[in-house]
Amino acid sequence: MDKKTQDFALAYYAGDRKTGSVTVLRRRNGELELKQLPAAAESGKDKALKPVFVGLTESDQPITLDPQSKQISIGDSFVVDAFPAHIYPDPNSSRDWFMNDGDKESGNDTLNCGDQGSSVTVVENTASSTASYLKTICVGRGHHQCNFSYPSDQAPSVPHQTYVSNLKDGSLSVIGNDPAKPESYLQVVATINLCEPGKDGFDAPQMPNNAFPHGLVYSKVTGKVYNLNNGYGTIAVVDPISHEIEQRIPFKGFSNLFISPCGRYVIGRGADRKSNADHVVAKMAVLDVTNHEVLDQIDLPDVYISKYFFNAEGSKLYLTTSSSGSEQQQANLKTDAVLVFDLTALPKLKLAAELRLGSPAGTLDFLAPAGKTELVFASNAQDGMVSLICGETDAVIEKLTVIEPLPHSRLWLLAN
Repeated sequence: MDKKTQDFALAYYAGDRKTGSVTVLRRRNGELELKQLPAAAESGKDKALKPVFVGLTESDQPITLDPQSKQISIGDSFVVDAFPAHIYPDPNSSRDWFMNDGDKESGNDTLNCGDQGSSVTVVENTASSTASYLKTICVGRGHHQCNFSYPSDQAPSVPHQTYVSNLKDGSLSVIGNDPAKPESYLQVVATINLCEPGKDGFDAPQMPNNAFPHGLVYSKVTGKVYNLNNGYGTIAVVDPISHEIEQRIPFKGFSNLFISPCGRYVIGRGADRKSNADHVVAKMAVLDVTNHEVLDQIDLPDVYISKYFFNAEGSKLYLTTSSSGSEQQQANLKTDAVLVFDLTALPKLKLAAELRLGSPAGTLDFLAPAGKTELVFASNAQDGMVSLICGETDAVIEKLTVIEPLPHSRLWLLAN
């Protein structure tokens, strides 16, 4: 089939971080339809009280959550200042976890948690008219990342749990995530203090500390959680059964982690802005979870890595790029690049393609019927466009104009 006539359905959010809109792109029988959802007036509420944008129903109706009443609303128009929160889908259920980093200065969610931390909210069936609010859970003070542990063939005793890293506190919150265990389900069952006292000048572990966790993954191969402590340049290896830190691995110079789909390799990414006044250098490394050895490292000049995505087969890693560094360094950056890595070459990091889209990619999503990636979609907010990429050849095959250029965008697949 010609990729330019292939059917698909996408939702495209575009905004300026204050207000935004949602457009649905749907191709049926080769014909493209664009439908911008009607706009509802701004809520007029402070940030903490603005409606949370949850998603769209099967009939393209926007779903929002009132953070105060906790009521789910489905309407025909999109509240233009609805807040598009960071979402982490649970890979083993229909639950999505929404991150709330709290007040910018204190990191507290004063609405739900007072001065005791910020929160995460759990919603079920977010892409459906049956979307339902489950719970808002107080954790440590944000910024947060989230990941999930679960039993696997290699680690059958690992429980279903959710891990949330708390940047300002230097801790991990562990939350029960098994509806069959009501005594712990959606309850904080442990708080893991990530402090390394010697590096902070403390006599004993304390919170808050300078761990600055940002990078949180789970390996189905080892059944362990791996958390990157940026402040210390180490990875804390956590046992999800005992909640103990088993080991700390030196891993300096990286600011985030992701795990290969096979579960064996932790991939770190970072940026060097100090060695060269004119150039930012992206840094990547591969850690084998079976022996904790770094097996490969590469530098990518004039690249600042933003987000990461895997195709459905788990054979390719896609990295988007953005801007960082001094004015001179930014002048040399390739901010419109999407880097494609061949994961079949692991533990070697093999760059298979470098795509130039003309403007930075916001997010990617994948059309993969029967598990085979046919199309990759990239949102390009600054051009108001969506780029279509061939899942097999990685060639950009089409660009679709959606809306006027805006600073921020996000896209995701819908049922067609």
